[in-house]
Amino acid sequence: MENVHLAMEEDDLYSGYNDYNPTFDSEELENDVGFQQAVRTSHGRRPPMTAKFPGTAIGARPLATSFGARIPMVSSMGRPVTGAVQDGAARPMTAVRAAGYTSSLTRGSTFDPLGQSRGPAPALEAKNEDTPEEKIKILEKKVNDLIEESCMAQSRGALQLALEKAKEAGKKERALVRQREQSGNADHINLDLTYSVLLNLANQYVNNEMYPEALNTYQVIVKNKMFSNAGRLKVNMANIYVKQKNYPKAIKFYRMALDQISNAHKEMRIKIMQNIGVVFVRMGQYSDAITSFEHIMSESPNIKTGFNLILCYYAIGDRERMKKAFQKLISVPLGIDDEDKYIPSNDDTNSNMVIEAIKNDKLHQMERDLKVLTEKYIMTAAKLIAPAIETSFATGFDWCVDMVKSSQYVELANDLEINKAITYLRQKDFNQAVETLKTFEKKDSRVKSAAATNLSFLYYLEKDFDQADRYADLAMNADRYNPAALNNKGNTVFAKQDYEKAAEFYKEALRNDSSCTEALYNLGLTYKRLNRLEEALDCFLKLHAILRNSAQVMYQLAHLYELLEDPQQAIEWLMQVISVTPTDPQTLAKLGELYDSEGDKSQAFQHYYESFRYFPSNIDVIEWLGAYYIETQFCEKAIQYFERATLIQPTQVKWQLMVASCYRRSGNYQKALETYKDIHRKFPENVECLRFLVRLCTDMGLKEVQEYTTKLKKVEKMKEIREQRVKSGRDGSARSRREGREGSADSSHSGSSTKGERLSAKMRSLPGSNEPYEASSPKEIDASYVDPLGPQMERPKTGAKKRGEDDDFADEELGDDLLPE
Repeated sequence: MENVHLAMEEDDLYSGYNDYNPTFDSEELENDVGFQQAVRTSHGRRPPMTAKFPGTAIGARPLATSFGARIPMVSSMGRPVTGAVQDGAARPMTAVRAAGYTSSLTRGSTFDPLGQSRGPAPALEAKNEDTPEEKIKILEKKVNDLIEESCMAQSRGALQLALEKAKEAGKKERALVRQREQSGNADHINLDLTYSVLLNLANQYVNNEMYPEALNTYQVIVKNKMFSNAGRLKVNMANIYVKQKNYPKAIKFYRMALDQISNAHKEMRIKIMQNIGVVFVRMGQYSDAITSFEHIMSESPNIKTGFNLILCYYAIGDRERMKKAFQKLISVPLGIDDEDKYIPSNDDTNSNMVIEAIKNDKLHQMERDLKVLTEKYIMTAAKLIAPAIETSFATGFDWCVDMVKSSQYVELANDLEINKAITYLRQKDFNQAVETLKTFEKKDSRVKSAAATNLSFLYYLEKDFDQADRYADLAMNADRYNPAALNNKGNTVFAKQDYEKAAEFYKEALRNDSSCTEALYNLGLTYKRLNRLEEALDCFLKLHAILRNSAQVMYQLAHLYELLEDPQQAIEWLMQVISVTPTDPQTLAKLGELYDSEGDKSQAFQHYYESFRYFPSNIDVIEWLGAYYIETQFCEKAIQYFERATLIQPTQVKWQLMVASCYRRSGNYQKALETYKDIHRKFPENVECLRFLVRLCTDMGLKEVQEYTTKLKKVEKMKEIREQRVKSGRDGSARSRREGREGSADSSHSGSSTKGERLSAKMRSLPGSNEPYEASSPKEIDASYVDPLGPQMERPKTGAKKRGEDDDFADEELGDDLLPE
């Protein structure tokens, strides 16, 4: 029994499993004051732990920690448990432990896995901006910002601001260099920043056209050996010399730049050589320019250089080389894809979306622009060399057309043919032009429409409206959407006075092309003919918005406002016409007429006088000016205008009678008598002239009075006989024929044939103008008058106050027909 041991007395196999640290008891966390305070506060500082341990459900138990002696715990095999104390010595800890926890806790330490008990992190240490390194960095940033601001201002067009920013960047950069030298960091100077500052400053000088300053700045960069590839800037210097027209120096710098650029940069070398060729052309050294252009065409041909080469050959008159250069020009590869690739296919939706996206992108626009430019160069070159390469321009055009047909620009051949017809027109060879255009009748619709449009216009100018109408129809059938064809069709209908139908064609042309200004102008004229003035005004106002400086449009607007009885608006539009064409005599005369109708005689006289200065052969203007001087009692000034009218219309007796009347009114009776005698020699059957001669001879006591009296009676008797014959005519037609014979024999020289003239109306409205001889008027005889044709402008002074008492004709009643009407 002694050797029998009860199981209760032996070591329990499961001892120690219920021993645990109450600190890890999650069920008691709600009662743990320190933990709850850590949760509630931001820093989580716990109060120090006391020696007492919080109670558990089992009661107070010692912890196997460093706070007290560990309880020896052994495993079921008798091996000590990890961390258990055995024989008073602690077993060394193994490497395996719980992450985030220490193997032992010092007395008084708290549970703080996040390290919150250490407090907040200290503030970042502030940079010390007083150090030289920091000052240099700040200054560098300011310089870069100024360069960027300068570039942005230049891109906005603020060139002066860009220059100021560039100069300020230069000052800051020099201050930066000095600061580096003072701090002993001269070896660390930022050369790239210095280069950027100087280059930007030079560019801004160029943009502001300050070329000497720009050259000096570029020179600073070029001479500094520390800047790599600075030699390229000699191209910029050469460009400045070109702007200054210093061509020899420009070529020198272009060649220096060419020497400093290696053959690896082929494109740049080609562009510099092209500049050299252009400068040689400006200097007139075509042989040197040809050398440069030929080298470029052999190395890297392009359209612009090929065109310049043709111009040089044309300048020296080398026919064969012109032909070879034209062949090279039309064989230059453009590197443009075919337009077919932009046509969407019906099958692949994704590819259609891609095509729709790239159909009008920047690259395609650039390709179109290049193609348009190429066609322009080829057409211009062909028109230039065609008359020079062969004996006749037609043969030259044919050669160019053949060459173009065999090239990639086949569609240009038809345009060249049309240009050939236009050249015939410029040479006034209308038959050849028509024949050339007629050859297009059997070609494709686009070319046929263009040729038929030109033919229609030609026949319209020749007033062959039937042929013009035929070719207008042909052009419309070939291309119904051709606005020029519709416009020509409208013109032919307009010429036949079918204005409603013409308006329809003009409207259709505008629907097809809203920018067709010819159709819009013609539509306005059509509405004007139809008396639809408001619609016509609307058309011309729209046209004025498109063509701001068109004198024709503004004149039509003025005329429409005149028809709408708004003379002030008409005057304003005519003043705009004068601002565009200040020497147009018709517009000046129209302005004078409007001012006259408004009662402003001074303004009317000014514009009529200006019109007379620019066109001294307008009878209406001459008539108005003469009447104006008579009305203002300056008869001697009116004489020069009526004498000019006599030169223009020598068969019209009224102008010569007016000259004689002006002499008589100004008191120069002797000159008046001579003038009347001269008129009588030219027109012996003129009654008014004979009456004035009788009166003058009687007043002056001349012997010829009886002779002129006899002639006057004879002429009056013949006139009465003619009038009786007219009255006794059997029918209206015979009466009209007799009046025509009378007019040719006598009445064309008499005042009765001009009763509708404006001058006669004005003359009759003058005071005393109904009297043939106005010696009775106290204003007629001028005792102090010396030179009737002199330049004096003052009004003639009257003579004796009692002149009327001695006048032989004071009591006579004179008829209205004694003055020319």
